Amino acid sequence: MLSPGRGWLAGIGLAALVLAGCDETGPRSSPMPQARPAALKPQEPQPRSDRSRELARYYAKVQNDLLTRGLLRTDGGGPDTPFTADDLVQDFEDIAFFDEYSRGPMPGGPGAAGALSRWDVPVRVAIEYGASVPLDQRTSDGNSITGYVSRLNRVSGHSITMARGGRGANFHVFVAGEDDSAFIQKRMKQLIPSISASELAMFGHLPRSFYCLVIAVAGPRTPNSYTRAVALIRAEHPELVRLACVHEELAQGLGLPNDSPEARPSIFNDDDEFALLTDHDELLLKLLYDPRLKTGMTPDQARPVTRIIARELMGQKL
Repeated sequence: MLSPGRGWLAGIGLAALVLAGCDETGPRSSPMPQARPAALKPQEPQPRSDRSRELARYYAKVQNDLLTRGLLRTDGGGPDTPFTADDLVQDFEDIAFFDEYSRGPMPGGPGAAGALSRWDVPVRVAIEYGASVPLDQRTSDGNSITGYVSRLNRVSGHSITMARGGRGANFHVFVAGEDDSAFIQKRMKQLIPSISASELAMFGHLPRSFYCLVIAVAGPRTPNSYTRAVALIRAEHPELVRLACVHEELAQGLGLPNDSPEARPSIFNDDDEFALLTDHDELLLKLLYDPRLKTGMTPDQARPVTRIIARELMGQKL
């Protein structure tokens, strides 16, 4: 599923590109091939090109403009953003079951509902940096991503942790810039051999209007169960926008691929009011990984269950 992005950030909300059934790594029972150890060796920092520095100046101006307009909130929502259990159910259905930018034809045609997709195996996250990323930024981003992964683990109730030394990783987060195209394309070929030429080109030459991207892979026998994901975060973004990309792309890669204009307070909304995962979005993740829901459920099958869960969650919130 590909999206041209969300409004001002044209790409910060880039929907997950889901390659359902395209994991060509062998039988379902076979372990996924791990990244080559040499590929996980940190890239030595290199000076950024003029093009990369120009992009950094452009994105800094965009962030400053948004902050001036009162957007990119980081407070998670408050009294000015009330929502009910019914709102939560509808938002969950819109965000978890629909995707306007499906890679392939969906049953029922464009805009038709899909099935509940999520991870049924533990998620192990690894971070890799392009050579254009300075050491101090690597430290800052590494701390931010590690902290966010811990939050996702706690909130979702699903096992989501950092992979020690990159070993056993199945969710790779790349922080890379304009100058790291060859590195990113090489790693994508290693991690997702089934990736198409057009999808590979997207990762290697991300247009300026695309801020970040995530790709999720499901097994051929389990088309709604993710087995691998890769997120790309532009290194040229200022700190808050980079963090906003991390928050949205990792959450989308867990199974919340769509946006809804009705969802508030939420990062899954094209209005760009919120930069970081909100209280509302935490409840969406709790819904997504509640064991009473089953991977592959349709919206009609899930709705009676999500109504019960949403009321429970809202009762706890109150």
